[in-house]
Amino acid sequence: MQVLSGLEMPTSADVLLGPEGYDDAGVFRIAPDVGLVQTVDFFPPVVDDARHYGRIAAANSLSDVYAKGGVPLTVLQIVGFPKDKVPLTVLREILEGAAEVVREAGAVVLGGHSVVDAEIKFGMAVTGRIDPARIVTNAAAKPGDVVYLTKPLGMGAITTAAKLRKVGADSIEAACGIMGRLNKDACEAMLAAGAHAATDVTGFGFLGHAASVARQSKVTFEFVARDLPLFPGALDLVERGIMSGGSARTREFLGREVAFGPDVPRPLQDLLFDAETSGGLLIVLPPERAAALESELGRRDVPVHRIGRVVPEQGVRVRVA
Repeated sequence: MQVLSGLEMPTSADVLLGPEGYDDAGVFRIAPDVGLVQTVDFFPPVVDDARHYGRIAAANSLSDVYAKGGVPLTVLQIVGFPKDKVPLTVLREILEGAAEVVREAGAVVLGGHSVVDAEIKFGMAVTGRIDPARIVTNAAAKPGDVVYLTKPLGMGAITTAAKLRKVGADSIEAACGIMGRLNKDACEAMLAAGAHAATDVTGFGFLGHAASVARQSKVTFEFVARDLPLFPGALDLVERGIMSGGSARTREFLGREVAFGPDVPRPLQDLLFDAETSGGLLIVLPPERAAALESELGRRDVPVHRIGRVVPEQGVRVRVA
């Protein structure tokens, strides 16, 4: 954000979502009823298994399109690879895992670009189609709305514990399944239910992404701690001091924008600040549409977690009690 401050970017009247709103993806209108939604994301491995890493990175890259209510069409793959240190068979497994997820999304791979790098990095630039009249932005939450989350929290703790060999194989496999699952079904459900604001929960952590929506919408989110879905064992890991470095950075960045009730323990606070990888959609919609959303999520086998509400600005962006 500091780098972009004061930087004048080329733009057009057809830019419907640009960098100034800090949305998950940009949208460019190419016809009155057709927009292109575009995003890019990549990161180093979060798990040791190359195929799982490819699936997770692909799902994460595609997620920004789903968060805006779009349909992915094409992807370009981005690769950094230390070819003299790691066998190329590892890269093939990464690409195979990613291809599985792109296929599940109904999109196609058009190509990509690779460079020799000191460490492995993988991700995608994604282009999708979106209806300009149905863009789900991070600036449309309104007082009275209710909030849902479609994946459990705690991936930062689990992946950090995996690197430290502090968590069992079963937990890692289960977490990989969650991170590698597309937000396609959640997107379809929120569109069918008439949601008007959303974001996906990724590297800036649950509270970071929630605060961004609240900031752009000029509201406050109130969450109920006991209603927040947590991955089994994640809180125990945080209590042992095992979490990503993102937790402390996000807490420092948000400063006084987040307030906690006296009964919210410090380990849970840390987990909520912690970085997530390929998390779920944070969906905001009017309370009269809540039953429709729960029905649409349920019939698509997407977990239903109602976690809070939207209220007028109260001096902080997020309150957890």
